[in-house]
Amino acid sequence: MKVPGVQIYFPEEDKKWILDKINESLSTGQLTLGKYVKQFEQEFASYIGTKYAVAVSSGTSAIEIAMRIFFANPDLSGEVKGKEVIVPTNTFFATPAAVLHAGGIVKFVDTERETFAINVDGLKEAITPNTAGVIVVHIGGIISPNIYEIKEICKERGLFLFEDGAHSHGSALDNIKAGAFGDAGSFSFFPTKVITSGEGGMIVTNSETIRDEALIYRDQGKMDPAANLHGRLGYNWRLSEPHAIIGVTQLRRLDEFIEARNRIAKIYDKGLEGIRGISVVKVPENSVCNYYKYIAMLEPGIKRSELKKELRAEFEVGLTGEVYELPCHIQPIFKSLCGCKGGSPHSDFPIAEDVCSRHICLPIFVKMTDEQAEYVVDSISKVISSKD
Repeated sequence: MKVPGVQIYFPEEDKKWILDKINESLSTGQLTLGKYVKQFEQEFASYIGTKYAVAVSSGTSAIEIAMRIFFANPDLSGEVKGKEVIVPTNTFFATPAAVLHAGGIVKFVDTERETFAINVDGLKEAITPNTAGVIVVHIGGIISPNIYEIKEICKERGLFLFEDGAHSHGSALDNIKAGAFGDAGSFSFFPTKVITSGEGGMIVTNSETIRDEALIYRDQGKMDPAANLHGRLGYNWRLSEPHAIIGVTQLRRLDEFIEARNRIAKIYDKGLEGIRGISVVKVPENSVCNYYKYIAMLEPGIKRSELKKELRAEFEVGLTGEVYELPCHIQPIFKSLCGCKGGSPHSDFPIAEDVCSRHICLPIFVKMTDEQAEYVVDSISKVISSKD
């Protein structure tokens, strides 16, 4: 049995609808910032529970646009001040890179072991008079219950709270969706995500000011879409109509997709219980996880690279990419740009280095069968037991 790490799914009726609507766009010539972009925005905001959503070209641009807005002078001229943004070191390159591109200063913080989220104690220690805000990342689709304490810290200190929700479409804690906790949030629709538009991203917020500014920034800083008058240092961060059309169909399937992924996760939860050398990263109570990634921890001594190689070679089981293999402070680019010391044995971020080095992500996708999930568990058991 062959089990891929990731598999994208479009139902046949969705494909027909997508092709029909793209043909409509081709016929009318409305290929960008048209009615389907607006529809995608409206339906996404309604789903998340925010007042506004702004569709953009990628999850990365969604972060950068928000940072430019947060950093702007009171008159929102777009001039960036050199302010610090606290970022978990266990995140994708794009999170800190977007802060730097917007003119901010990145200050990394260690990881929370239980949920892979930002470490609250480290966050408190990292705040300085030059701190402007905090970015939280819902790794693997898990929302840490510490989000409430982080929100209160930001409120007390006058800091913005931004959610990088690239992993967490539809995830929720206490019936509050990811993206609805902070001042604003971002989502990615890259093909590996729980839902995709091919390429694309979304900014969500309850702030009319952030919404209005995001609309300007995404379209080359134009004050009026119909006029060649530029008031912000924007960029071409627009989302095309074909991408939005794809996104609309996927969004309408999101709850269905999450239910399917949770079914597979339950099989993994039960099956991994009896395997020595591996443990599950548990989802907090009162939460819904979209299982963008199903994360499990390997005990020290089990080499991840060898496990992955043997699973693929002997059983044709492909594990997905980690979240993440290397924390950002070890990445060469951030060592130079952020003044990071690098890795062990004298790291400021020991938890991140530990969890990043020892976890694996099991295959999980919408059309995965129970038999495939059970086969993955059995294959892992055989590979690990062969090490005894």
